[in-house]
Amino acid sequence: MQRDKTHPHAPAAAGPVVLLTSGGPMAACVANALARRFETVIVLQEDPELPWSLIRRRARRLGWWRVLGQLACDRLIERAARRTRPRVGAIMTAHGLDPELSPSITVRRVASVNTKACRDALRRLKPSAVAVCDTRIIRRETLRAVAAPFIGYHAGINPKYRGRHPGYWALVNGDAEHAGVTVHLLDEGLGTGRVLYQARVGFTPQDDITTYPWVQVAHGLPLLTAAVEDVLCGRIEPRDVHLPSRQWFPPTLWDYAWNGVMRGVW
Repeated sequence: MQRDKTHPHAPAAAGPVVLLTSGGPMAACVANALARRFETVIVLQEDPELPWSLIRRRARRLGWWRVLGQLACDRLIERAARRTRPRVGAIMTAHGLDPELSPSITVRRVASVNTKACRDALRRLKPSAVAVCDTRIIRRETLRAVAAPFIGYHAGINPKYRGRHPGYWALVNGDAEHAGVTVHLLDEGLGTGRVLYQARVGFTPQDDITTYPWVQVAHGLPLLTAAVEDVLCGRIEPRDVHLPSRQWFPPTLWDYAWNGVMRGVW
């Protein structure tokens, strides 16, 4: 693939840039953006986690009543997403996002990023950098499989808004200053790695919980691309961010209704 003509000085890499992801339209946007910038991008796509396994694990931590409320809210959000498709399309057009994976990008399937098959694939590919978007928590064995750094994209300001729907929760808390995106080095925690780039993101009255992630990824992709380029040029400068650390979970149906009616955040 030819490098983006608007970036003629994209650095050559000894190995490919590998993207670890669970797939989907947003992951395709990420892969396409990387491929426009770097010569060789390969996607290792893990299979989705079985819903029942995810539900049981969350219930052990939060309790069944809260998890059932989250599932009900997830269903409502899925239905609402149909209504906001025009807004998502406008965001994609404005920022040049392409949700259809380029046929020139190689995709290899693995059951999980934490399997031996994934680690073996990484060793064979010998990547110069590993970008990560929307996967299971990556375990130590995978993070240590290759020497290349693992660079994560997160649609929130770490460590204050780790976890799910961070842009939404920042707005619910009246904390728009910390509604944004983070690009960071991955460690064994959830969003606890040292930060490479962060940026605040602003939303419009047209946006809600279904469109916040699209606004965020539109602003986060240039930062992710810059971080990968920094790795290839040997100039990364990770830093600690001194904010309170908290992991957030999806809202329950009643949380979502309350925050919408009382705080105007949907």
